Amino acid sequence: MTPLALVSWAAHLGWLKVDGTAMAFFGATWAPWVFTLFAMGELVADKLPRTPSRTTPFPFGGRVVTGALSGAAIGAASGAMVVGGLAGAVGAVVGTLGGHAFRARLAAKFGKDRPAALIEDAVAIGGALLIGLALR
Repeated sequence: MTPLALVSWAAHLGWLKVDGTAMAFFGATWAPWVFTLFAMGELVADKLPRTPSRTTPFPFGGRVVTGALSGAAIGAASGAMVVGGLAGAVGAVVGTLGGHAFRARLAAKFGKDRPAALIEDAVAIGGALLIGLALR
């Protein structure tokens, strides 16, 4: 959900021009607040013991879809919505598998998952902020 929150804030703030495209809803007044709430919920849910692995079909598919939507919105701003959507989907696959491996290695070093999860969150949020600044 972090990419959706990032894209919606960028569109809402006028950094990402999606008006007149199929992705215009990202710029709606409600969008950044709703997507940010979803992203915060995901950050919390990710730490719960019953949350399934991101590599299982439903969470993995959800990440690919949200990555594709985010990429499509970024691409739509320059008339390359399909290319952006494909890049977003590929980025979601790479990020999901890479993030999973990164967190697993960190958790093994710490001997528990929580510190690794918090570091992973910091990297994801920091990366989103850097991308947001690049969109300005």
